[in-house]
Amino acid sequence: MKYTRIPHTDIRISKICLGTMTWGRQNNEEEAQEQMDYALDQGVNFFDTAELYPVPAKKELYAVTEELIGNWFKKTGNRDRVVLASKIAGPGQVANHIRSTGFSKEALVSAVEGSLRRLQTDYIDLFQLHWPERNTNYFGQRGYNAHAVDVWDDNIHQVLETLRDLIAEGKIRHVGLSNETPWGTMRYLEESKVHQGLPRMRTIQNPYSLLNRLFEVGLSEISMREQIGLMAYSPLGFGVLSGKYLTEIPPRKARITLFPNYSRYSGETATQATQKYADLAKAYNLSLPQMALAFVNTRPFLTSNIIGATTMEQLKENIASIDVDLSDEVLDGIEEIHNAIPNPAP
Repeated sequence: MKYTRIPHTDIRISKICLGTMTWGRQNNEEEAQEQMDYALDQGVNFFDTAELYPVPAKKELYAVTEELIGNWFKKTGNRDRVVLASKIAGPGQVANHIRSTGFSKEALVSAVEGSLRRLQTDYIDLFQLHWPERNTNYFGQRGYNAHAVDVWDDNIHQVLETLRDLIAEGKIRHVGLSNETPWGTMRYLEESKVHQGLPRMRTIQNPYSLLNRLFEVGLSEISMREQIGLMAYSPLGFGVLSGKYLTEIPPRKARITLFPNYSRYSGETATQATQKYADLAKAYNLSLPQMALAFVNTRPFLTSNIIGATTMEQLKENIASIDVDLSDEVLDGIEEIHNAIPNPAP
């Protein structure tokens, strides 16, 4: 395994992060425990979860994923071997079954304490805001057109104050963002610069893959200059970059087959790009998913690459991508495809 550090900290983390959003829905508890056992044995010491998980979110399954991780911690005693990240759900229809109070003080405290209880731990290493409170472009929305209807009051100072207090209490160690824009990222960073004592955002968890490299526009410079590290999610685009959806008959138990509304990476142009990437991988005797993950691993702004799997075979292949080195010819081929079909799945 290769390791990095959460920026501005001494916390050493694996460059491959174990994602957990299928546990409790596509994966049962036994399968989740097998994944955690194997990942830890391979040197993966960084796990990412959220109170929203499993996804698709469902009231009856609220926070089951955190409960499964907590059960594993209790069973194995491995809490001190894992750097643990979780998230508070933002407002909106997808999270109406959780709360409707956004990132108020009460909401943040309740979310942290609930996660601690379910995870059966005294602290969370990295606590993230899952998506912004304000109306903006995230979750696949290309352009920003929400300003006229946005009723959000800028409460970033108050959010950071509450997070500061939770850090002082020892309940969380560090904080991060997710699904955030360049403006939002800099707004948080500047607030903590201007007001000493407020915690600094360490990481940003945004989508990044061969099908979605929008992080490179604006956010990559912020990441490099401000040292706020990318935790790349959906590096295989909901499994699209495994190539399994290029067949005429979709795989029976695959994510998009089960949940067809998750079509963010499945449009016509994205499928064309995926086929080109598959052809490139084949030409150089690479597996498509390992090429796709290895590309993400090469990015200078990457802190950790969040992989997920529903089978052990997928998990083993994904983790092994850390040892795949891409030649200049492959990287040039990737850029050629990207220039022809840029960001087909925002």
